[in-house]
Amino acid sequence: MPKQSQPEPLCVVIAAQNAEDTIADAVSSALAQDEVGEIVVVDDASTDHTADVARTTAGTDTRLKCLSLGKNIGPAAARNLAIRSSVSPLIAVLDADDFFLPGRFAHLLSMPDWDLVADNIVFVETSGDQNVPMGSNLVEDLDLTAFVLGNLSSKATERGELGFLKPIMRRAFLDLHGLCYDPGLRLGEDYDLYVRCLMNGARFRLSHRVGYAAVMRNDSLSARHRTADLKTLLDAVDRHLAAPDQEAVARALMAELRAQTRRRHVLREFLDRKAGGGMAAALSYALSPLHNLMPIAQGVVADKLRARRRIPPAEGVVRTLLPIGKGTSLRPDLP
Repeated sequence: MPKQSQPEPLCVVIAAQNAEDTIADAVSSALAQDEVGEIVVVDDASTDHTADVARTTAGTDTRLKCLSLGKNIGPAAARNLAIRSSVSPLIAVLDADDFFLPGRFAHLLSMPDWDLVADNIVFVETSGDQNVPMGSNLVEDLDLTAFVLGNLSSKATERGELGFLKPIMRRAFLDLHGLCYDPGLRLGEDYDLYVRCLMNGARFRLSHRVGYAAVMRNDSLSARHRTADLKTLLDAVDRHLAAPDQEAVARALMAELRAQTRRRHVLREFLDRKAGGGMAAALSYALSPLHNLMPIAQGVVADKLRARRRIPPAEGVVRTLLPIGKGTSLRPDLP
């Protein structure tokens, strides 16, 4: 009987700041996966016991390496540091307040022909909650057009979320094209990297089966981004639009994403001016230039409407990133 080939070693990278309450579940879920050969935690200048809890959780398991920083560098730069500190040919990212579900990597690594491979995400209330649906068996290839479309807001959704995906990435592909996280981004750093991978011809395979659990926390890094973070994301989208040789449909969708991001940035700047200098300063910004006024008015109205119709999820109902029924393709085929 022929000997089965062993899966390639995999490194899990975790950028963490003040995550002592959740890092144990994150590290434990990674250690429980047989395919994981390394875990690199970068403690990004925490003021709590994040690093100590991570080390205690691993105990004598030598797969864990914990790097503690004296100065905060942000999640993108911290992930880059973790990747540089690892040697595995496969890289997987885990947020410090999230966790993997059992069998995640066995499923993803069973799929052939990819440079990035991701699965469905379930959003849970508490760390360690594993009472989640399995999702569907649909597997599809995600191209640039479908990926950008999946990050656009629509009337049916508050905003697109495919940038939340946490794929396994082949180090060889990243190295070949000189790709890493943009250290200047503290918002949308995942989206930016995946776009640049797809622009460089990445084969991005996506399973609708649930394997990653994201804990919904109002105080998470993504929930407290600043106006400046939106501006740097806007600059990144401008760079995507300036890249040559992109399909017309993908470019049009990126232009729409830029317009949506600019509206969010203008509204946030307006609210900052109001908080810092009063209504007079805010109105001065809204009217100069005049084209700021419309996105501000639309944003204020939209926020009020969302607050009025926001309905808490029914008890026992869980939310997943991708459909959990029989499976719906992300581009059946586009608008």
